Amino acid sequence: MNRKDFMKNSAILGGASILPLNNVFTQNVTENGIDKLVDIEGNFIQNPLPYNTNFLEPHMDEETLHLHFKFHHGGAVKGANKDLAKVKFHLKSGDLDQVDLWTRKLAYHFSSHVLHSIFWSNLSNKKTEPRTELLKQIEKDFGSFNTLIGYISKIAKSVEGSGWGILGYQPYSASLTLLQCENHQKLTQWGVIPLLVIDVWEHAYYLKYKNKRADFVDALLEIINWDNVAERFEIAKKLVK
Repeated sequence: MNRKDFMKNSAILGGASILPLNNVFTQNVTENGIDKLVDIEGNFIQNPLPYNTNFLEPHMDEETLHLHFKFHHGGAVKGANKDLAKVKFHLKSGDLDQVDLWTRKLAYHFSSHVLHSIFWSNLSNKKTEPRTELLKQIEKDFGSFNTLIGYISKIAKSVEGSGWGILGYQPYSASLTLLQCENHQKLTQWGVIPLLVIDVWEHAYYLKYKNKRADFVDALLEIINWDNVAERFEIAKKLVK
């Protein structure tokens, strides 16, 4: 497998799928290419946000959004490119200890890139609710939408240290699953495709919410773009058929 094919497959496994043109919001996401994680050469890229930096006010303040996107997500993209270059260099030199070191760093930075790219498109500036097939799957796997909300809220609020609350699709069991991910890459589950992610690193909320992570999670759950989650769900099911 060449580098281009490897990166393409890695993006798919990381949930980095291109959204269909079903509504204005997802058209904007697709045209901005925020789900496109690599260029044609296999280099990691960060595409523009699908909205202005004040779009999520008052739930997420403009300054936090700017800093989060530019320096934290952007820093992960730069880090992933450096890591990948180091891995390739040390593979050629035969220094496998260094390959191991930089592979671990790549797992951290690339996972951050994947999750942040999903995170931005998971958010809107209004309240929505899941419908049709996604709602049916939620009710099948969790009993009710309210139960899911309570569950993912608990998981996100109680991440030990920094990390994410994640709703994903597990193709091996054809079911939705919830993950409590530490950092960006720990406590994951093989095969799961992320559909909805909630960032609970302090840089995501500290300017506005100080140390009140729970208030931030509650605020985000009010502006989840469930249409975006539903589209990711439909794509995930097709990817594994």
